[in-house]
Amino acid sequence: MFQPKSYQFGYAVRDYASGNDYNRHETSDGNTIQGEYRVQLPDGRTQIVTYIADWKNGYRANVRYEGEAYHPTGSSFTPSANYAAPNSGYNGGSSYAAHGGSNAGYASYSNGYDSGHAYGGSSSSSYAPPGYGK
Repeated sequence: MFQPKSYQFGYAVRDYASGNDYNRHETSDGNTIQGEYRVQLPDGRTQIVTYIADWKNGYRANVRYEGEAYHPTGSSFTPSANYAAPNSGYNGGSSYAAHGGSNAGYASYSNGYDSGHAYGGSSSSSYAPPGYGK
């Protein structure tokens, strides 16, 4: 029979160049797991999640925040009042038809399947995917 094992682990990452700053630690006595993780949010706050989990009550978390949210002012983004649809260049025609119905300029492609072969060794093409056995 399986016997629960106790454990503990943790890690931390602090990379000032990328702004990554987070850590986690967790312990278990084999029946109850307890832990905490911290994440530096883009707005400057730190999100802290403290949790406990067991077979009787499931996972329970307490989420809190440290610091003040910072939102930059004076953004260089200026929304445009022009909401016209972009020009897609679509003229209603098929690119295949635009090339005269040929594959000129395109490499040929083979998927490796024999188009006359039906799946499952059957001679009936009713079991083949669309386009096969025609």
